[in-house]
Amino acid sequence: MTEGEVALIPAPRRVAVPPPGEDAGFVLDEDTGIEAGPGTERVARWLRTTVGAATGLPLAPHRDGTNRLSLRIVPGLAAETGGAPGTSVDTGPEADAAAAGAEAYRLRAGEQLLAIEGASEAGVFRGAQTLRQLLGPEAFRRAPVSTRRTWHVPAVVVEDAPRFRWRGMMLDVARHFTPKEGVLRHLDLMAAHKLNVFHFHLTDDQGWRVEIKRYPKLTETGSWRPRTKFGHRASPLWEEKPHGGHYTQDDIREIVAYAAERHISVVPEIDIPGHSQAAIAAYPELGNTDVIDTTSLTVWDTWGISHNVLAPTDNTLRFYEGVFEEVLELFPADAAAFSEFVHVGGDECPKDQWRRSPAVQARMEELGLADENELQSWFVRHFDTWLTARGRRLIGWDEILEGGLARGAAVASWRGYGGGIAAARTGHDVVMCPEEQVYLDHRQDAGPDEPVPIGFVRTLEDVYRFEPVPPELTPEEARHVLGTQANVWTEVMEDPARVDYQTYPRLAAFAEVAWSALPAPADRDFTGFEQRMAAHYRRLDALGVAYRPPTGPRPWQRRPGVLGRPLEGPPPTR
Repeated sequence: MTEGEVALIPAPRRVAVPPPGEDAGFVLDEDTGIEAGPGTERVARWLRTTVGAATGLPLAPHRDGTNRLSLRIVPGLAAETGGAPGTSVDTGPEADAAAAGAEAYRLRAGEQLLAIEGASEAGVFRGAQTLRQLLGPEAFRRAPVSTRRTWHVPAVVVEDAPRFRWRGMMLDVARHFTPKEGVLRHLDLMAAHKLNVFHFHLTDDQGWRVEIKRYPKLTETGSWRPRTKFGHRASPLWEEKPHGGHYTQDDIREIVAYAAERHISVVPEIDIPGHSQAAIAAYPELGNTDVIDTTSLTVWDTWGISHNVLAPTDNTLRFYEGVFEEVLELFPADAAAFSEFVHVGGDECPKDQWRRSPAVQARMEELGLADENELQSWFVRHFDTWLTARGRRLIGWDEILEGGLARGAAVASWRGYGGGIAAARTGHDVVMCPEEQVYLDHRQDAGPDEPVPIGFVRTLEDVYRFEPVPPELTPEEARHVLGTQANVWTEVMEDPARVDYQTYPRLAAFAEVAWSALPAPADRDFTGFEQRMAAHYRRLDALGVAYRPPTGPRPWQRRPGVLGRPLEGPPPTR
C-alpha cells in the first residue's frame, strides 16, 4: 500500500507507509486486546460497541502475550503532529492552536501493536475514527456480514490535527422534526467525519421542539401543525396531515451525553425575537396583541419569514429568561469545547407589527431607541447580558452585530462573509457559514432531476473549494475565526432520506475543509478527493446513508412536479 492508497476522509496531515515487504501491518483478531491508558476508557468502550460489533471480535482488555491495540494520552503530542504553533505544520492563525492541538493524534500500525496516541481523550477518539476507516467499509456496519475472523490494518503511521476548532453541522428540526434516534444517528455520522459541534435548531415559526416544564403549552400546542407545505412556499402542494414532535428533557440530556461521548458539543438555538410564531401560538400574550389577534394564530404551516414576532414587553423578557434557565440546565457548560455557547437566532425579524403597535412605539420612547432596528438590538443585547452574567456566551446570526454586543458574544456569519469580517475586526469570534457556500438545502446540480431545487447550484466540488477565512482579514483578525459550519435547513426535506440526500456527500467535503490543512481553493486536489470518495461511498453505504450518487439522483430520490426556488440573482433569505 502506498501513501496515496490510504483513502482517509478527512485527509490527515501526514501519512507514512514503509517500503513493500518491510512491515506486514497489524492483524485484528479474537486475541487482540485493548490496552486503555488513563483517560481513554470511553474510547475503548466505543471501539468495543462499534468496531467490536461490526467485526464480531471481543476486543477484551489486553492480556500479556496477545497483540494489542494501545490507547494512550500523550499531552505533548500536539507539538509533534503539527497541532500547536511553531511546528512544521501550523493549525493556521484562524484557530486557537492550543485548543485545536488537543485533538491531535498519532496512529501507528505494525506487527503485534497498533497504537493510538492523542494529545487528549478527544485526540485518541479522532484516531479511533481513522482506525475504523483503515479497517474497511465492513467496520461501519452494526453486525458482522461475513465469517472472517481476522482484520488487517496496513502498516502505516498517521499524524494528524485539525485546522479549525469549530467544525460544525446545524440541523433544523423545527421545520421538519427529526426524532431522537435520528439525532443520535447524525451525531454518529458527524463523529465519523471528525466534526465536533452540533448546532441544534430547536425552535422556529413552524415548531417548538424542546420541553420547557414551566411552559408546557410550548410543546402541547407549539410542537405540531395541522398541515405542511410540500416544496417551496410557491408550491400549490400540501401534505394534509399533522406534523410534529418534540424532545423531552430526558431526551435532550441523552442527546447531550451521547454527543459528549463522541467529543461533540451541542449548541442549542432558541430563536428571538423573530421566527417565533410557534411560541406565540402557544402563549398569545407574547405577541403584539394591539395590532393582531394573536389568539387566532396557529403554528405556521408554510415557509418563509413570519411577520408574527415577539412583543418587547417585560413579560416577554421574563418568559424567555425562564425558558433559558431550563435550557442552561439541559445544556450545561462543562469542560467540552464550546459547551458555553447558546444560540439566540436574532435574525430576520420583520418590523411591521412593531411599527403599527402603539405599545411598542411607547416602549421604544421609554427606552430612548431611535427606530425598530435599535429595538431588535436591544432585545438581543438583553439576553447577551443575561447569559454573560451566568457564565455563558451568546452566539447569533450576523444580524446581531447591528446593535453592539458584549465582548464574549460570537457571530455566525450566514449572509456571506461580510458579517464575519465585521465581527472579527471588532474583536468578536466568528463561525463562518455563508449561505452561498455551505447551506446544504441548496441544490447540488443544475439538472432537471434535482428534487425540489432550492437556491444556487453548489456541487461537491464547490463545497470542497470553500475557504472559511476571508483574505481581507489580517492574521490577528483571522484568529477570531473559530471555524466553520454547514447548515441543513429542512423546509423541503420531508423525511430522513431527503436530509441524507442533501447532506451527503457534501458534508464529507465540508469536513475535509474544516479539518485538513488544505492549500488555497484553486490549488486543492479535487480529483484526489474524488478518488478517496470512491472508498468513502462504500462506508456511507454500510452506514445506511441515502446520499446523492455522483451520477445524479436515483429515481426514488427525485420529486417531479414539486416546485423549488432556483435563483440566478442575489442570495435569498433562509
